[in-house]
Amino acid sequence: MPLIFQWSGKTTKGALQNGEITANSKEEVIAYLRRQNIIPATITRKPKSLFTLPGGRVKDKDIVVFTRQFATMIDAGLPLVQALEILSKQTVSKPLAKAVSDVKTDVEGGTTYADALKKHPKIFSELYVNMVAAGEAGGILDTILNRLAQYIEKAMRLKKKVKGAMIYPSVIISVAIMVIAVIMVFVIPTFARMFTQFGGILPLPTRIVIGASKFLAGIGGLIVFAGITGIAIFIAQFRRTERGRTIIDAMLLKLPIIGILMRKVAIAKFTRTLGTLVGSGVPILESLEITAKTSGNKVVERAIYEVRKAISEGKTLAEPLAKSKVFPPMVTQMIAVGEATGALDTMLSKIADFYDEEVDIAVANLTSMIEPILMVFLGVTIGFIVVSMYLPIFKLITLIK
Repeated sequence: MPLIFQWSGKTTKGALQNGEITANSKEEVIAYLRRQNIIPATITRKPKSLFTLPGGRVKDKDIVVFTRQFATMIDAGLPLVQALEILSKQTVSKPLAKAVSDVKTDVEGGTTYADALKKHPKIFSELYVNMVAAGEAGGILDTILNRLAQYIEKAMRLKKKVKGAMIYPSVIISVAIMVIAVIMVFVIPTFARMFTQFGGILPLPTRIVIGASKFLAGIGGLIVFAGITGIAIFIAQFRRTERGRTIIDAMLLKLPIIGILMRKVAIAKFTRTLGTLVGSGVPILESLEITAKTSGNKVVERAIYEVRKAISEGKTLAEPLAKSKVFPPMVTQMIAVGEATGALDTMLSKIADFYDEEVDIAVANLTSMIEPILMVFLGVTIGFIVVSMYLPIFKLITLIK
């Protein structure tokens, strides 16, 4: 999980600088500062606030609207400071409006737009800042801003698809557990009291259901709840560690159905991010580093870092990608063609579009597969409980006859 670090240091000219940066570790911050020709003096992790005020987070949608409006103003010929002044007053999100106002003040003081954005890492990502810097250097800021807005919109759609795929089965499973818990805790004890009055030996399925009901209605329910909560907390804490995140992400990619979806999402995100950065003029090594940090999967992140290392040694992009075994042969071959023809960014965008469609198909397949499985599970479980409760009644009717 990315953390926020506060740093201070000196430039090669001796000027003091300080700021905040979002990174996974202290070593990552040191590497970043060295690339900026800053000698770090102090690096401390910013403590988390116990209380978060509502509305403190800036939504991707607000960033998209701000970016598009800013691109339109720049394209129309408005001065940078004037455009920022207008947007700081009309932006709905208060944290974003405050950040834009601060950026305007910094730009008025002679700071570049990209360097001013860099002071707000919670709102403007490293990818965003680097693309803006490339746009400023190339004199195509309006084009880069429009490209950024398109990238964020497509990333939002991809995230929405994945969330949609996970929400449906989660809701169905939660409802199923609640229904079964209510039956076991409140309905079964009534039948159990009635069967006690009849006397005699109950059938085995009935004894199993009544035993489970007594366990859940008593201290067993607390044990099960505490156990599930404990496991959830342990997994969450374990995933915060470097080793834990690597193990869990590797396991997710190997799962039969969800793993295929996660792999396709990772490939779509990788190709879209790298293609956008390369097409905007960001150097390939820097583009790969940003892409690795935003990959969302530790296995994919490590593979990209290995690719970056190989490229720094003089190899092509496609060769180390193929060796990583994370990316399918089709992806590596298309990237090789893109490198050979000098149209790498276009080829990466085509791969991203293809895998966006593949994610749609995977989500539809996941939903269509999970629905009957859950229905069968519910039918078998509730059917077993109902039949178990009626077996003694059928036996009693037979004895009366």
